[in-house]
Amino acid sequence: MKEILLLSGKGGTGKTTITGALAFLATNKVMADCDVDAADLHLILSPRPRQENEFWSGVEAEVDSALCSGCGTCVELCRFHALELAETARVLPFSCEGCGVCSYFCPEQAITLRDKLSGHWFIADTDYGPLVHARLGIGEENSGKLVSMVKRQARELATDQQADWLLVDGPPGIGCPAIASMSGTDYVLLITEPTRSGLHDLLRVADLVRHFKIACGVCVNKWDLHPATSALISQVCGQGGIELVGRIPFDEAVAVSIVRGMPLLAHRPEAPASAAVRELWRNLQRVISG
Repeated sequence: MKEILLLSGKGGTGKTTITGALAFLATNKVMADCDVDAADLHLILSPRPRQENEFWSGVEAEVDSALCSGCGTCVELCRFHALELAETARVLPFSCEGCGVCSYFCPEQAITLRDKLSGHWFIADTDYGPLVHARLGIGEENSGKLVSMVKRQARELATDQQADWLLVDGPPGIGCPAIASMSGTDYVLLITEPTRSGLHDLLRVADLVRHFKIACGVCVNKWDLHPATSALISQVCGQGGIELVGRIPFDEAVAVSIVRGMPLLAHRPEAPASAAVRELWRNLQRVISG
């Protein structure tokens, strides 16, 4: 089994759209959406849930009002301003970092730390193969841990089904979620756009991928909106030893397919962008098979 991870230095480059299009072309595969902070691959793959599982991560303070004397010690000590005092202390859940200072110093031992339900992860069936995805709770952290959970479950599913491919829609940027998504991957496809900021962010994430010694290539999405910058990106990638494996033109069919909630190639297989994605897939198979 080969794992392809799609990353971008910023959001909005078309990573999910391209993942959905590749999911249409690839055979015997499993898909995973590791952009757990803003998961949206399910919007174009229309999954049918098979399993729903809770994701517990971190702790949060909880006040036993029957024991609390209202002394205010916890309010004074909390550096995150996560408690307020009325008759008794009350936790402000979106502010609590679970550090435990309030629990440690409470003279009445009225504050305990309880595990947090931070989100859910799912295994679902689609018309294009199984999908593992997740939904992080509003304002919750530890998304890197949830990314690792999604990848682990997707790998287990792909192994059980003897899949040939694991297609992973990764999170944008260079933070903890992106790093977690790289674990164990065979090849990273970097999606960028023909802008100066796109090039800047591409180089940042490319440096991160090189740090972990993972093979990678670049696809320029909507390349014809600014051919000069696309040529500059190609030149910079060549100088850095990164292969340009795809160029996808601007195509209104892409926007229409998103609105209709379906992969590009299922909506308009004859569209110019569809032809470019087919070429991208041929190149990916070539470079990965070596």
